Amino acid sequence: MKQYEIKVTGRVQGVWFRAFTKEKAIETGIKGWVKNTPDGHVLVVARGEKTDLDTFIDYLRIGPPMARVNKLFISEMNI
Repeated sequence: MKQYEIKVTGRVQGVWFRAFTKEKAIETGIKGWVKNTPDGHVLVVARGEKTDLDTFIDYLRIGPPMARVNKLFISEMNI
């Protein structure tokens, strides 16, 4: 079991990114939370098995159709 903090940059607010993130977390069995940040990014804390997290992160790199993901900053957190 691993836990990551993921900061998503780009056009990720106002494009249903949080709803997309929740949907993909449910599909992949990831637990955690997602929120918009005041600086226009999205912050995700995700916990799960490594292979599930890898799949989830791949989804975040793409994002929903109206989003433009520039970069993910991923930090492993201690559980």
